[in-house]
Amino acid sequence: MKKFFTLYLPLVLLVFLAFFITSRFIQPAPERKIVIAAGSVEGEYYKTALHYKKLLEEEKVEVTVLETAGSLENAQLIKEKKADIGFVQSGILSQNDSEQIESLASIYYEPIWIFYKNEGFSIEYVVQLISKKISVGGFNTGTSYLATQILNDNGINSSNTSLLNLSTQESKQKLLNGEIDAMIMVISPDSSTVEELLENPNINVLSIKRAKAYSMKYPYLENLTLHEGTMDLYKNLPYEDIRLLATTANLVVQKDFPFELIRLLLKKAKKIHAEKSLFAQFGQFPNINNLDTTINDEAFKYFKHGDSWLESIFPYWVASNIDRLKIMLIPLLTLLFPLFKGIVPLYTWTMRSKIYKWYDELNSIDKKIPTLSKDELKDTLSYLESLQTQISEHTKVPLSFMGEYYNLLLHLQMLITKIKSRL
Repeated sequence: MKKFFTLYLPLVLLVFLAFFITSRFIQPAPERKIVIAAGSVEGEYYKTALHYKKLLEEEKVEVTVLETAGSLENAQLIKEKKADIGFVQSGILSQNDSEQIESLASIYYEPIWIFYKNEGFSIEYVVQLISKKISVGGFNTGTSYLATQILNDNGINSSNTSLLNLSTQESKQKLLNGEIDAMIMVISPDSSTVEELLENPNINVLSIKRAKAYSMKYPYLENLTLHEGTMDLYKNLPYEDIRLLATTANLVVQKDFPFELIRLLLKKAKKIHAEKSLFAQFGQFPNINNLDTTINDEAFKYFKHGDSWLESIFPYWVASNIDRLKIMLIPLLTLLFPLFKGIVPLYTWTMRSKIYKWYDELNSIDKKIPTLSKDELKDTLSYLESLQTQISEHTKVPLSFMGEYYNLLLHLQMLITKIKSRL
């Protein structure tokens, strides 16, 4: 026991001290709060944000969804640190924004729809909209940014055409009422607005004949085909194949956002966006294509390696906390190695001490035998015989120590024989 206190107890205390010192260098667990910059309440971004909110709150994360004007405002809120993450239309940010904003993933296609009044003829080229009254989306939104680019490429600007900044709902209503000639919007094909306009015989949708050319000029644009009947077979919507351009909705994040929350966000993104859709195959989204700013390091690792083995075994927050504490393995392994190395000698000493503790008493009795009287010899003999029974019943050791055990009994028997010979 004395050896334990002098050798091994200091080692144990040293391990605890190393843990304490190392813990000073571990970042505290992140606050489980996220602010999402979404879009208008009627828009797809806001609906998507509510999906994230529901799934994240199941993980005990407090989520606040901000109603905004769209992509440009979302990016600005992240730059001002008023939002943690946001949905941004690809093509509106640049690498210069990477100092404040990092990309996490592309999450779904956002087709560009150009609807116009049916005046008895079809429009095949954007340039044919010149001199008309066109809604290009709300002021300072991703839609107006992209619509303006496409119109400018075709020589259409405010000097030769009436360009109006109207919301999606205002644009739709004015188009149906004949107050404007065309509207441009960037929105999911699942939107009720798209279906309503496709159904209306007084409204046509522009099938962009040169969609491939636009996608080659702008790397963030894809040319897609919406095939006849894919939206509604019974109503045959659309009634013919439509060539469309599409950007992607990107999930972006404030720089230095906690990596634990980033991994959790991406896990939920996979759950929400991996399903097959009109334009995407199963598992196509989320991905790291068409990103405007530098991809976040943790996001890149996640897409490259997927869930860690800890995340596949433990609930997410348990795995996250274990991963944060991995730095403590360094002092632990360093100090436990000599400790484990000393376990075998300690075990051997513990087993042998059960046997050797009797030798001190036997040695003392052996030295006294020559000086004992007859009565004292009889008392000592009686004591040794009871001691023999006590050792046999209470001293239990593994088979590997039976040699020492039987030596003890043999030495005890020698003392008994010695006393008997004296008597």
